[in-house]
Amino acid sequence: MAAITAGGRADGPLAAAIGTRVKALAPFAGGKLIDTSISAARAAGAKQVAVIGGSEVREHCASLVDLTIDEAPDGRENLRLAIETAAGEPLLLLASDLPFVTGDVTHAFVERALGCDVALPLASEETYRRAYPGAPSHVTRVGKDRVANGSVVYFAGGVAPRMLEVAQRLFAARKSLFGMARLLGPTLLVRFVVNRLEIEHVEKRAHEVLGIQARAIRDASPALCYDVDTLDDYRYALERLAQG
Repeated sequence: MAAITAGGRADGPLAAAIGTRVKALAPFAGGKLIDTSISAARAAGAKQVAVIGGSEVREHCASLVDLTIDEAPDGRENLRLAIETAAGEPLLLLASDLPFVTGDVTHAFVERALGCDVALPLASEETYRRAYPGAPSHVTRVGKDRVANGSVVYFAGGVAPRMLEVAQRLFAARKSLFGMARLLGPTLLVRFVVNRLEIEHVEKRAHEVLGIQARAIRDASPALCYDVDTLDDYRYALERLAQG
C-alpha cells in the first residue's frame, strides 16, 4: 500500500509561479507535480495507491489512484488518514512534491527497508550535490555526517497504526533536528546541542523508547530527498526537466 499526502500549500512567489496554492498541483512534465509520486509508487510495486488532498487534488487524481481521501486542515491529521489506509499492510508514505522520484529508486529503497519497522532514506551530501549540481541545498548535519533527508517513509505491516502518535509528533518536528532529538529524550537532546548526535544514536534510542527497529537507509537516491519547498526548488526542477 502506498499513500501520498498532498496537503502542502505554497504562498508568495512560489504560489504565483505555479498558479495555485496547492504544491501538488504545480505544473510539471506535462502534468502535475504529484504525478511523479503516483507513478513512482505504482512502478515500485504498490498494489494500491491512495492520495490525501483537497477537492482539486482529488479531482486530478481520481483516475490515477485507487482511493482519494478528503484532507484535514492539520498536517498531522492528514498523516493519520494516510496511516489508516494501510489496515495492517506494509505502508509506503510519500510526499507529493518529489519532482525526480522514480519507481526504480523507490523500489530499491523499499528492498533495503525490508526487515525493519520504520525506514527513512538518507543521501550523502556528496551524492546529492553530484546528482543536482547547483541545486538549492537540502542538506543538514547529523554529527559527523552531512545528509539530505528523504521525503519517503516505509512502515512494516501493522507498525504504522501503532506508531500513529509518535509519527504525528515526528511529522510536526520533521524540519527541525532539534525538535526530533527532543522527542527522543534528554540524552539525545544533549548530544545534539554539543554536536555529537549521530544517526546510530537515533536508531538505538528509537528502539529503547519506542520498541521499534528504525533504520536510516544510507546512500539512498537523492531523488527521494529533493522536494519543492521554494520557488528556487521549483525552478531548478524545471531546468533539469528541460535538460532531459
